[in-house]
Amino acid sequence: MNEKVIFNVLAKDVENAKELVEVAGDRVLIGVMVKHFPSAKEAIEQVALYKNNDIPVSVGLGAGDPAMWKMVADVSAKTVPNHINQVFPAAGYTRGRMSELKASTTLVNALIEPSGTAGEVYISTGPSSSNFKENVSCELAAAILAEIGVNSVKFYPIDGEKRLDEVAAMVKAAVNAGLTIFEPTGGIDVDNVERIVQVCLDNGAKTVIPHLYTSLIDQETGKTEVEKIKQLISMKWK
Repeated sequence: MNEKVIFNVLAKDVENAKELVEVAGDRVLIGVMVKHFPSAKEAIEQVALYKNNDIPVSVGLGAGDPAMWKMVADVSAKTVPNHINQVFPAAGYTRGRMSELKASTTLVNALIEPSGTAGEVYISTGPSSSNFKENVSCELAAAILAEIGVNSVKFYPIDGEKRLDEVAAMVKAAVNAGLTIFEPTGGIDVDNVERIVQVCLDNGAKTVIPHLYTSLIDQETGKTEVEKIKQLISMKWK
């Protein structure tokens, strides 16, 4: 992942995914949400199908559902995807499983939730811990991730441009801890992504992976629109 800005998107099926990769190459990651599958077996088959077609895969929870954390880890251990979305409490466990497989290039993120106050966040994004809304500093959250070898922060939900001060504070703390990959998620579309990414870059992120899902999907066909992907990859940042 050498590009500064990579887009995490969905695809209706393998043909749609191929269309997107043909246009964007390694500037896209195609999400496979384990929540949408009845079992790990079906999710593994889908990831394998994508990988066999040279599609870069991001294994995700599905709407940040913390109950899916183990399924994400299990599917990822069987398929070694390009990218893994994980809740904060299980990110170290998942990174460890990838390390056992010598999957050093697989990127594992950790889900951190904005608290509503810039400089303070929730790291309690697991199935039980999410019942506790207790603020910690961005600096503490970043330090823990650095200690356990997770080098990407997924910040969700940012509600489009409503939480840019919180985004800026989390990026700055992450970068100071050595975490230079940042993944803003929630309410992002082709109209606001430029500004959101710029805030991340301005605060020191080296790679930004915005997640754009339903805003790119044609409601009639269910496909992610190729034209919107073209629009995204044509964007330039300072």
